[in-house]
Amino acid sequence: MIYNRDEVTQLILANKVSKGIKWHQVADAIELSNEWTTAACLGQMTLNKKQAEIVGKIFSLPDDAIAWLQIPPYKGSLPTAVPTDPLIYRWYEIVSVYGSTIKELIHEEFGDGIMSAIDFSMDINREEDPKGDRVNVVLSGKFLPYKEY
Repeated sequence: MIYNRDEVTQLILANKVSKGIKWHQVADAIELSNEWTTAACLGQMTLNKKQAEIVGKIFSLPDDAIAWLQIPPYKGSLPTAVPTDPLIYRWYEIVSVYGSTIKELIHEEFGDGIMSAIDFSMDINREEDPKGDRVNVVLSGKFLPYKEY
């Protein structure tokens, strides 16, 4: 029996490794981006019934795990306040160093508001470079101005 969403994530990861599944295969099956699909499988997004059933079949999940995939998760949870995984820490470092610059430039261009993580897309691609391949990440979020009331 599956008792929480974290156990579903661990089961997905274990079956991904044992079956040699690639995230793009899952994304193709549910007809969504690699980025969103991976986030959903890692417990950060909610799948609808059809998507959950497809993911369940791919990863050989029991019915209770498929049910958990359809429940809105607790989003944005990391095991520690400051990430310790080197790759995730570098994103933390980027926001620590450039966060105020990003905020300033967005406010200068758009005004007082935020970039939505709800109306949002992300693309992660490899860029070949003779000095060493580069990671190209494009984040695109709708601007939401603060309203007056």
